[in-house]
Amino acid sequence: MIGGGIAGIQAALDLADRNIHVYVVDKLPTIGGTMCMLDKTFPTNDCSACILSPKMADCAGHPNVTVLTYHEVKEVLGEAGNFTVKVLKKARYVDPKSCTACGDCVAKCPTRGIPNEFEYGLSTRRAIYIPHAQAVPRVALIDASKCKMLLDGKCGVCAKVCGKQAIHYDEKDEIIELNVGSIIVAAGFKVWDAKNGSEYGYGRFPNVVTALEYERLEGAAGPFDGHIPIPSTIVKDKFGVPQKHAGEVGPKSVAWIQCCGSRSHKKSWKTYCSSVCCMYATKQAQITKEHGDVDEDIFFMDIRSYGKEFEAYIKRAEDEYGIHMHRGARVSNVEEDPETHKVTVNFTDKNNDACSKTFDMVVLSVGLEPPEGAADLAKTLGIELNEYGFAKTTVFNPLETTRKGVFVTGAFAAPKDIPTSVAEASGASAKAGAFIVNDPEFEPCKPKVYPAEKDVAGKEPRIGVWVCHCGINIGSVVNVPEVTEYSKTLPHVVFAAETKYACAQDTLNEISEAISKYDLNRVVVASCTPRTHEPLFREACRNGGLNKYLYNMANIRDQCSWIHMHSPEAATVKAKDLVRMAIAKACLLEPLEGAEIPVTQSAAIVGGGITGMTAALDIAAQGVQVNLFERDSQLGGFARNFVHKEDGKLVSEYLAETIKKVENCPKIKVYTKAEIVDIPGYVGNFVVKLKSGEEIPAGAVLFAVGSAQYQPVEYNYGSDPKVLTYVELEKKVASGKFTGKNVVFIQCVGSRNEKVGYCSRVCCAGAIRNAIQIKMNDPTANVTIIHKDIRTYSFREDLYYKACQLGVRFLRRECEDQLPEYDGNFVKAYDTVLGDTVSIPVDTLALSVGIAPMREEKEHLAKMVKVPISKDGFYFEAHQKLRPVDFATEGVFVAGAAHWPKFMDECIAQGSGAASRMLTIITKDHLLSEGIVASVSNPQVCNGCGTCVGCCEYNAISITLTPEGRPISQVNAGLCKGCGCCVAACPSGAMEQRGFRNKQITAEIDALFDAPLMEKE
Repeated sequence: MIGGGIAGIQAALDLADRNIHVYVVDKLPTIGGTMCMLDKTFPTNDCSACILSPKMADCAGHPNVTVLTYHEVKEVLGEAGNFTVKVLKKARYVDPKSCTACGDCVAKCPTRGIPNEFEYGLSTRRAIYIPHAQAVPRVALIDASKCKMLLDGKCGVCAKVCGKQAIHYDEKDEIIELNVGSIIVAAGFKVWDAKNGSEYGYGRFPNVVTALEYERLEGAAGPFDGHIPIPSTIVKDKFGVPQKHAGEVGPKSVAWIQCCGSRSHKKSWKTYCSSVCCMYATKQAQITKEHGDVDEDIFFMDIRSYGKEFEAYIKRAEDEYGIHMHRGARVSNVEEDPETHKVTVNFTDKNNDACSKTFDMVVLSVGLEPPEGAADLAKTLGIELNEYGFAKTTVFNPLETTRKGVFVTGAFAAPKDIPTSVAEASGASAKAGAFIVNDPEFEPCKPKVYPAEKDVAGKEPRIGVWVCHCGINIGSVVNVPEVTEYSKTLPHVVFAAETKYACAQDTLNEISEAISKYDLNRVVVASCTPRTHEPLFREACRNGGLNKYLYNMANIRDQCSWIHMHSPEAATVKAKDLVRMAIAKACLLEPLEGAEIPVTQSAAIVGGGITGMTAALDIAAQGVQVNLFERDSQLGGFARNFVHKEDGKLVSEYLAETIKKVENCPKIKVYTKAEIVDIPGYVGNFVVKLKSGEEIPAGAVLFAVGSAQYQPVEYNYGSDPKVLTYVELEKKVASGKFTGKNVVFIQCVGSRNEKVGYCSRVCCAGAIRNAIQIKMNDPTANVTIIHKDIRTYSFREDLYYKACQLGVRFLRRECEDQLPEYDGNFVKAYDTVLGDTVSIPVDTLALSVGIAPMREEKEHLAKMVKVPISKDGFYFEAHQKLRPVDFATEGVFVAGAAHWPKFMDECIAQGSGAASRMLTIITKDHLLSEGIVASVSNPQVCNGCGTCVGCCEYNAISITLTPEGRPISQVNAGLCKGCGCCVAACPSGAMEQRGFRNKQITAEIDALFDAPLMEKE
């Protein structure tokens, strides 16, 4: 694995979870990549650290992963299945095994004032430093170009103060060799150098910053602890260190200028769209609003909110946050007042009049470029780059490079967002894994060996408590030191500590070590949500020799600091209440064990389109049986309607080849005209029941059922021969029978309206592709595209530019307007550029119809396996960032247009991603169920009434007979999801939930209302 960003981490974890050993090689001192620098991520506004930290900790702590930071690939020899990779191990001058990240060396280093790369120079560091607060590995290193001892042999202070004797000035670079079966390149990206946009004043005007610099300015873990300063007011000491409270007065007005470095043919600019800038700018503006009453403007050409929930996010920014969105406004230049350092933005308004507005700060939404050294890396790997400098791939093979056995994922293939990177990273791992598991000499890694668990039976509780600042997410509202000191006063608490980030590697290690050091038999962490972090802290307990269920969590972020951000004193009191309750429950926690669940080593894929077939082939390539269910009489899905070419190859040709591979694969059994009536079971043990009566077992299930084309009722479609959908027009043009001279495309028919709020993603590119073909066939044809925004993101921007060159006219209409009028001969629409209504003659009206979710079919399948449907009618994944192809129901997955509208290459990559996630289950002999499940804790009072059976949504409970012949309830641990409905419904009180027993819940309630009784004398 080359690259330790979010994509590299995800790919590594997927392979490691299949007992395949992975080397993660990153030239930086830590893993995490650019995401470490982000404050929060859209559309959920999750804290970036809360998303990334568990992944980094999982990666660094996984027994099947070897993390090689500060290493660089220098040579790749051999062929797919048998590569030799020569890696340069760069000298850190600090032994990572001995270093405890105590910081003593950093505090004493006399060489100061070095610009901190992680903070983009907004703060400084010393010659020996720890890269950032959540660095993984959290180990110091020495900058050899700045260290006095390494330069002239005079100093040595860090070695003198290091109590672990971890400093080694004589360390040298060395070459190591790795023998691997395949390579995944996840080298990431770099941001465009804003100094190339001289008209925006970056580097000359202090209050003009890039978007990543702004992330650090507003970030909870940034140099100003989340208090956004105006850069020109920041005061620095003699070493260049900014004083955190010298610049505390934040901006009252901020502007964001989009497309900096993107979508332009100017020298040093990039012609493509960087895909992510519109959304991260909107996210930054929303978070800034949460800091205070700030006047905010975003200037853009087209807003490109094409992803899941993105359109709703933009609408919320305008309607709820009051952010001013200037559509179609490319800023000409900015000017600075030399006295106040305020910045004036010059632009054109919607009436095309020259306008100016002055702001305290301007943020440049810089685009993405290939990573530093991309050309050298490509040469080393023996792969080709495309014309933009990214790794060369194709639409039909989006994860494969030009060298067999070398795969690419993340932003090194093209600019893309986090959910796409994570899903495609899983896909790359599926491709890479095939070269490893099919090797006759492959030996799976041995399971991790944990320390023996402590026997806590009958012992008095000894509780350790960690209270997290979470940067400023908690610490800026809740008085964490006060809560920590209060925890020490509570019964059975023998150790309590505060930590900046409880999920950071050093704190996790501290928890594991403290269990032994203080003889702890219970652990409580007061931090953020258990939804993402509970497994992390459970693993820390297990590494310390404590049963993982002897851990309890107090959610003092979501349930306290976030919702009471304007009442810090009350929030602190509530945090104490939550901690006190968590401790009371922890005293009564008991060790639990999951049940061993056998796994059916086969996959069920519902949907035989491009997504489903891709997933089937990837799973079958690793020797696992696949059952592919298609409701139609033939495979191919909606792609059978496409007649255009991608990368010079007809879609129909690719489709025919793929169908042939599927039908000829001995590991794939195809069921056409398959009508599924039910899918009972649980992870590892599903059964697909068909209307024909057949029952097919499967260990995991994938929904790749696609979506449908919106069937228009607008513009007399179906009765007026001039009116076609753009897919129908494509077929007509390809057949050579199209003779239209005046063609008008109307975008967003069936999308982005009052009934359907989302963007269907593919329509703009589809319309432009047709428009280009029409103009190529007949240059005299008049082609007009009427749109709200053109959303040709990433490299598809070239289509937009080519269409303009060929003379295709683009008419921008107001987003709030109704669809343009059509009387059978003319289309009338308001042109925002001309500021007037225009009338356009037509002989062909092409409707760019959206993608409809087939809600009824999706809901029918969703009920079978208890998975949710989003408000837009698409399947709702477990987590948009961390688990983009997983469902909350374990063992069930989603990919392709069933998840959200997407292009063919995106469907293919996500199909591979879902295959990888399924393989982590169906390649195992058995799984271990969750320990927190319902159970009949008091069998003597259970009379087998069946109330619990009727209320269980997961069919996890059945009535059996005791040896004496008495009916009694029995819970299937594999099916039980721990919802607790049966416990609440049980009339006799026989049913209880492990981990949430009655006495444990009662203890929490008592602790809340009897606070003085809980505190020590």
